[in-house]
Amino acid sequence: MNEERRVEDRPDRSAPASHDGTRASSKGWRGSRVPYKWVALSVTTLGAAMAAIDSSIVVLGFPTIMTDLHSDLVTMIWVLMGYILMSTVFLMLFGRLADMFGRVRLYNLGFAVFTGGSLLCAFATTGPQLVFFRLVQGVGGAMLVANSMAIITEVFPPGERGRAMGINSITWAVGGIVGPVAGGLILAVLSWRWIFLVNVPIGIVGTAWGYRALHEISRPRRGERFDLGGMVLFSGGVSCLLIALSQGISWGWLAPPTLALFGGFALLEGLFVVAERGGGAHFIEPSLLRSRILMFGTAAATLQSLSMFAVNFLVLFYLQGVKGVAPLQAALLILPLPLVQSVVGPLAGLISDRVGARLPATAGLVLQAAACVLLAQLTAASSYAALLAGLLVLGLGGGLFWAPNTSAVMGAAPPERLGVASATLATFRQAGMVTSFALALAVAASTIPRALAGAIFLGTSVKLGAPVMSAFTLGMGHALMVSALIVLAASALTFIAGDTARARRAAAAAA
Repeated sequence: MNEERRVEDRPDRSAPASHDGTRASSKGWRGSRVPYKWVALSVTTLGAAMAAIDSSIVVLGFPTIMTDLHSDLVTMIWVLMGYILMSTVFLMLFGRLADMFGRVRLYNLGFAVFTGGSLLCAFATTGPQLVFFRLVQGVGGAMLVANSMAIITEVFPPGERGRAMGINSITWAVGGIVGPVAGGLILAVLSWRWIFLVNVPIGIVGTAWGYRALHEISRPRRGERFDLGGMVLFSGGVSCLLIALSQGISWGWLAPPTLALFGGFALLEGLFVVAERGGGAHFIEPSLLRSRILMFGTAAATLQSLSMFAVNFLVLFYLQGVKGVAPLQAALLILPLPLVQSVVGPLAGLISDRVGARLPATAGLVLQAAACVLLAQLTAASSYAALLAGLLVLGLGGGLFWAPNTSAVMGAAPPERLGVASATLATFRQAGMVTSFALALAVAASTIPRALAGAIFLGTSVKLGAPVMSAFTLGMGHALMVSALIVLAASALTFIAGDTARARRAAAAAA
């Protein structure tokens, strides 16, 4: 009893975590009555909120930023893609380093780097400067994303992880819409620089809070070797893919630079696979590939991102280009989607804690497929009620899938590999997101003249004439039907993944 009281008053930073995290989650924090697990969740949720809002708030400011910095559209595209590129290619690196040197240490550093990058962006004087500072932001974002799920998994026992993931998922659902809305309000009354400055006070609070509140649970594995060659091959291949996908619309999918980048991706990733089969250090931990739940759950998350990420953008293009709605009003009209997802996410997490992830995650993906079919029926004459029905079903499905699937994948990872598991899941999700945007726009643009498609999808024009409205809605319908087929394939993977409730009970019994 005395030992337990001493542990609650002053957390033991060197004590290893139990397999299910119950030892960490039962502690209070610095003598308070708040269990440490909820303190950790609050810090990681704040970081997720900041990253989610920032990922969408920047887009509305592009025209103003271009004018003020005397920049061009290509540079503005890299303001967006530079962040995505860095926050994707460094995820695996920071996940591995977190397992070796401490997850909390890397997470707190990510808060500080992201905040510093935001401040630098606010004071950029040229387009290239802004791109470089966004790269700094992306490095900080990778540190945050790679470790947030690992920290949550480490401190919550298996029977509560679904609820924790559900609460954390609220920030990503709301952030995707709050970003454009906040961006519109800021641009209406303030300079575009405040789009980045709003991150600074949140980042300062989060950094101070993280250093004050969080502590390491598991022992870092400092004696391990790091596969630098594997990192270079993997990151180089992903970089080629992201650049090809982001520039394919403007260059043309069969243009020599685009084909060269796709070839570079195939070559580098092929060499990466060959190198990973050899002995010595590995960039992706082999033990993760032996878990059916982890493999199929990650694959399902990748396909879900591939099919769903671009749907919001297609709907926004539809509202602005076809229905003639202003950007801020368009963002408000799709608010039902994240609101439903925010309510359903924690409930789905609770359900998965009781019955496992298979049922809610599979049902969520089937509902999202149905939502894509509903949205594919939209025309220029469709009412908002038709759009609302699709958005509500889409939000319900997303809320049912995200938390259960994340909880299952992270729960299946070995405790000492949570950083790499979290980074692997995040890497493939983000790769799916970027690919989703390129795939959906390529399909949607197939029914529109190429010059006009580039003007619409690259942001220089959203005013469509009657003939092009019809062509755009037809192309959007085709893209949404492709998304429906992909998300149905993802639902099959979640079903095959297995009974996660049974796996969780076995892990708890072993612990």
